[in-house]
Amino acid sequence: MNAIRPWRTIERRKSRQIMVGKVPVGGDAPITVQTMTNTPTEDVAATIDQIRRCEDAGADIIRVSCPTEESTANFDQITKASNIPVVADIHFHYKRALEAADKGAACLRINPGNIGSSERVAEVVRAAKANGCAIRIGVNAGSLEKDLLEKYGEPCPEALVESALDHIKLLQDHDFHEYKVAVKASDVFLAVAAYQGLADAVDCPLHLGITEAGGLIGGTVKSSIGIGNLLWAGIGDTIRVSLSAEPEQEVRVGFEILKSLGLRTRGVRVVSCPSCARQGFDVIRTVQTLEERLQHIKVPLSLSVLGCVVNGPGEARETDIGITGGGNGKHMVYLSGVTDHHVQSGDMLDHIVNLVETKAAEIEADMSDAGQADPSPEPAE
Repeated sequence: MNAIRPWRTIERRKSRQIMVGKVPVGGDAPITVQTMTNTPTEDVAATIDQIRRCEDAGADIIRVSCPTEESTANFDQITKASNIPVVADIHFHYKRALEAADKGAACLRINPGNIGSSERVAEVVRAAKANGCAIRIGVNAGSLEKDLLEKYGEPCPEALVESALDHIKLLQDHDFHEYKVAVKASDVFLAVAAYQGLADAVDCPLHLGITEAGGLIGGTVKSSIGIGNLLWAGIGDTIRVSLSAEPEQEVRVGFEILKSLGLRTRGVRVVSCPSCARQGFDVIRTVQTLEERLQHIKVPLSLSVLGCVVNGPGEARETDIGITGGGNGKHMVYLSGVTDHHVQSGDMLDHIVNLVETKAAEIEADMSDAGQADPSPEPAE
């Protein structure tokens, strides 16, 4: 079950490492998952409440928009309350970056070219250095510089990469190197090609995302194709799934993408069948309920939920806990891949949740004894 399989190996691009607060990004650090709040930043309580929900979902980093002076007035209350590093999202007004840096931002998300003069960029860099802030350069196909649009005629991979390199030079000219870069687009082909080009041109960490990807289903599919394609190629050090959905959902989708590629192992990995007339119980509703009730599990473990014995026993052999549908409302439970006992339909959901929670507690205790704090610090095999 835990054997190393060469055909599953992903060789990650070599990048240098930076720190976003206490979270390492790049190098051999785990690929981090982040999201962004959508509450008015001026509403400190609502913003902190949303950050808490994202923390519970597993977010490693959280981004908060700072568009106005009012949004940074009490920004220190947000950064102090957050248990994960806060990235201040800055557009156009360089003073918001200075204020956010002074009030505890772990990273500033800017486009140096939009900040203004070289003197203003220098002020932002000085503030970042003084406060130990990283900087994330955010290039977007929807807001490329006019001269690049005139040069290339339209947003294209070359234009996105050139924009990123121009912005990087602005920071390097001020001897600042604690940066990561994103070259996002809503078009999957454009975004992937741009990231591939940038990965070849620089050694800094890359922040992956398909911007304006859409709603929960469409955006998840689009992001999985784009981000998954790049991660599979070894490109990417931190990801944000951009969905027209609650931020917690972005975090969960991000982890599912990483789990599918064996790059993170946080939480329960569910293997389940689409169901058919052979099913011994309602697989679809069972899986939906189990996923909801097991969201609080942070340690890595696997659960198979199969409606019948055609593939059930085989899938159960590869998971920590398994349930396979049987006749007359009597279903087989597997533990560590081995047939263990039966359970009746009426007791099945509570029984499986209890088994998962018990197993998770055992894993957590083992991790604690080993001094391992992060439930998914290493890539899975």
